[in-house]
Amino acid sequence: MSVLTVEELHAALALRDLTDPAQGPHAVQLIVDSIRTSLGAAWPYTEIWTRRDHPVVPLADNYDNLGYATDAVTREARYTRYISDTEVLRSHTSAMIPPALRELAKSDASDVLMICAGICYRRDSVDWQHTGTPHQLDLWRISRNVTLGEPELEEMIARLVDTILPGQTYRTVPAVHPYTIHGRQIDVLLDDQWIEIGECGVAAPHVLRMAGLDESWTGLAMGPGLDRLLMLRKGIRDIRLLRSTEPRVASQMLDLLPYKPVSSMPPVRRDLSVVVGASADVSAEVLGDKVRAALGPDADAAESLEVLGETSYDDLPTAARERLQLTPGQRNLLVRLVLRPVDRTLTDAEANSLRDKVYRALHEGPVMELIAS
Repeated sequence: MSVLTVEELHAALALRDLTDPAQGPHAVQLIVDSIRTSLGAAWPYTEIWTRRDHPVVPLADNYDNLGYATDAVTREARYTRYISDTEVLRSHTSAMIPPALRELAKSDASDVLMICAGICYRRDSVDWQHTGTPHQLDLWRISRNVTLGEPELEEMIARLVDTILPGQTYRTVPAVHPYTIHGRQIDVLLDDQWIEIGECGVAAPHVLRMAGLDESWTGLAMGPGLDRLLMLRKGIRDIRLLRSTEPRVASQMLDLLPYKPVSSMPPVRRDLSVVVGASADVSAEVLGDKVRAALGPDADAAESLEVLGETSYDDLPTAARERLQLTPGQRNLLVRLVLRPVDRTLTDAEANSLRDKVYRALHEGPVMELIAS
């Protein structure tokens, strides 16, 4: 099993958590505050518990105690950042829920709203709405006074959308989660595209029982993405802007007013022809993680990464096989890398240097051949 190096762990923990007021103000915190206020008004007799746990969590709380199967794909090191055999950097804020449920089981409380916000660590694609370090919010209402089910879930969804994205068209579609029943995905319509803003459902009874809560308890579970909510609220079409230190951008990340674009930097496109093995994972998430790791402190310069084409050994012309020195089973990928820092224009030399780092991270063939455009 692959685990993070000490340097990788320190770099991950050094990244600012935009939800944490102790690390400075940010509009993400205003989203959390608005939701807390709205749900508090809707449920005036419900206690509000707010948690902010360390991002290094037990593997069991990240997966087992939320009902994940032992062979769930998401547990693999290509998706999860392992610290050791028993600890990980949390992949979702839901990792804070099992200890909160155990605390509830030992308390005298009878109706609680758990609010858990924070940064998470994933392998993810490189595009305008994804990052490997998203900010999430878990909202779990657990009660033994009120039976909580689908009608209450519908009301909770409506209140969330009306609070943060008033007037927006939304829908829910069925979704399966190990920690819910009657699971839903919540989408909001942006232009002509449905954008996912979170997932939810009725809290799965077996998750409550594992924490020591008996059959008298029911609950609702919701996990909206805070980055996505803020971007939709302010009209931002580039997730990298949320962390920008460019003064004209950063000053706009302190409120929920519509975003006013600053001068746009020109994109630099580089097309790479890379060779990968027969069993290589070329999913957007895995490739995205490789690109971020290769670029290191310059990772935010990558605006997007897209696989334009994939050709097997058998389908390549003989001349191309010989030029690339492919062996049977290998594949040739054409990948488009778009580079555009939010605060400056890249020189050709800088762009080519970044391109070369990405090429070396993705290419598995013996011939180093770069194709730029």
